[in-house]
Amino acid sequence: MNDRLTWIRNNLKSKDIQGMIVTNPVNIYYLTNIDAEGMLLLTLKENFFITDDRYIEKVQATLTIDDEIIVTNVRDLTEEDYENFFMFCENVGFEENYVTYAKYKQIMPRYKIHSLVETEGAIEKQRQIKDLDEIKYIKKACEITDDCFTYLLKYIKKGMTEKQISDEIERFFKASGGVPAFDTIVASGENSSVPHWVPGSRQIQSGDLITIDMGCSYNGYCSDMTRTIFVDNIREDAKRVYDLVLNNQEIALNEIQDGASIKIIARIVEGNLNMNGYDLVHALRTWNRYECS
Repeated sequence: MNDRLTWIRNNLKSKDIQGMIVTNPVNIYYLTNIDAEGMLLLTLKENFFITDDRYIEKVQATLTIDDEIIVTNVRDLTEEDYENFFMFCENVGFEENYVTYAKYKQIMPRYKIHSLVETEGAIEKQRQIKDLDEIKYIKKACEITDDCFTYLLKYIKKGMTEKQISDEIERFFKASGGVPAFDTIVASGENSSVPHWVPGSRQIQSGDLITIDMGCSYNGYCSDMTRTIFVDNIREDAKRVYDLVLNNQEIALNEIQDGASIKIIARIVEGNLNMNGYDLVHALRTWNRYECS
């Protein structure tokens, strides 16, 4: 039996929930390794993955007999089939942090559910605790990103465009077995002050400051790296700001430990920046992302 499916079933049982509809693709992947459009139904006796003709073959190739999941083509389902899935379930769980209100209103009549209840982020909370394989994938994603940055230090040349560099980052990730975890940012010169700049046709020039924000996704687990590169020389005004940010990063890292308040640490950093005549433009935060494991 799939250990993660067994776990979520036991968790639901402890909440007096007899079934669940899982629609968040990240949660589906976590529970089943299925990377395809569709929805996962956990009923009293059986598990179903509902998808369409485009993904049937891929899903069947992913699952093993231990998963105990019945792959169902949405085209073959009748209204009666939908009504029978949760026929004997008093309470059926859903992902309240993901399902829209419009979708919620569709689910109730389609499945003839007696009571559709929140699962209190059960899957998301469990995903925060990484097993050995997950840790291995995260390390691999970080390793690929580190290698990419080392490569970029030699690759980037004056005259290249931001878009060229961004495309090369994507190529490097794919050649290393990963994919970009999010839209890569390469911002040079005057563009480097825009936190979410979209790489364009601006060419790299002498004296430029280049901000690169990139991340690699490996088997669904992600890295996130932001680095600043100076071309040929470092302007004195830029050096002062760089050193100020670096100093505050070190202060924050020293303060972060079990039980620490991120709010308090953020205030310390913000106060230090303000005292030196600058504002905290981009938030200081810890990551608890449910979109990306």
